[in-house]
Amino acid sequence: MNAMTLEYPESWLATMGLNEGDFAEETRMAAAMKLFERGRLSSGQAAQFAGISRVEFLLNCRRWGVDSVSWDDSDLAAEFTNDLPQKG
Repeated sequence: MNAMTLEYPESWLATMGLNEGDFAEETRMAAAMKLFERGRLSSGQAAQFAGISRVEFLLNCRRWGVDSVSWDDSDLAAEFTNDLPQKG
């Protein structure tokens, strides 16, 4: 497993009202969300990067303003052209 080190002014913690652990957790989640949003990581990979389960990651997408599902025009067209079951 690789590791990454980020440098930031200590004053940021006080400004945001976070301790070092909370800041690290939020930073990992922000990076995971952005990489997922851009299609660089799958939801499972992003969850692993953030250190949480895939379900928890997907449930957090809304809070971060990230779509948990990405459909293109053909996916949407296929979804809405399927016939509904007939009531009998």
